[in-house]
Amino acid sequence: MTRGAKRLMQRQRLQTLIEIAVMAAVAGVLSALTPLKAWWFYGGSISLAMVPIVVISFRRGWKAGVFCGFLVGLINYLLEPFIVHPVQVVLDYPVAYAALGVAGAVSLRDTGKAGEAGVNILRISAAVALAGLFRLAAHFISGVIWFAAYAPEGLSPVLYSFLYNASYILPDTFVSIAVMAVLIAKAPHLVRASR
Repeated sequence: MTRGAKRLMQRQRLQTLIEIAVMAAVAGVLSALTPLKAWWFYGGSISLAMVPIVVISFRRGWKAGVFCGFLVGLINYLLEPFIVHPVQVVLDYPVAYAALGVAGAVSLRDTGKAGEAGVNILRISAAVALAGLFRLAAHFISGVIWFAAYAPEGLSPVLYSFLYNASYILPDTFVSIAVMAVLIAKAPHLVRASR
């Protein structure tokens, strides 16, 4: 490998790390500023924090998205921890947010065909929905194991965990899909892959 190629690779890595750091910081701020936190007693909120993680995963790939999500999970843990058990902390913070990075596994590469923006909106919607389901799975498992005691009498802990976590993750996912659809339609360069 030539010196020029090495420099280019180092520059690209640095640029990726900077983008990850910026998006993680933006997601942390968006998570902290959400007005819809008071509704869920045992954690959870509807915010736009998912959007920067998904954006970086489309721009730089799923690995960068997973790393960014991991950082966002740590930021959220540091800002507003809800601790029942160490494994619960891992599931509810770094694992749940890192799971959002899977959105980057969906290709958004332009083919140059007419109507590509519509196709990409569908791909983004599917990718964000998939990422939301992965996040829901992490919170669901945590809820079944560590929050079963909070289930109302007569309601199974499994159903309680699903309903509780879906009550904020599904709206959060739908809001993120809407924002991403606007971004891809109005500012596709912000979402375009630059791997």
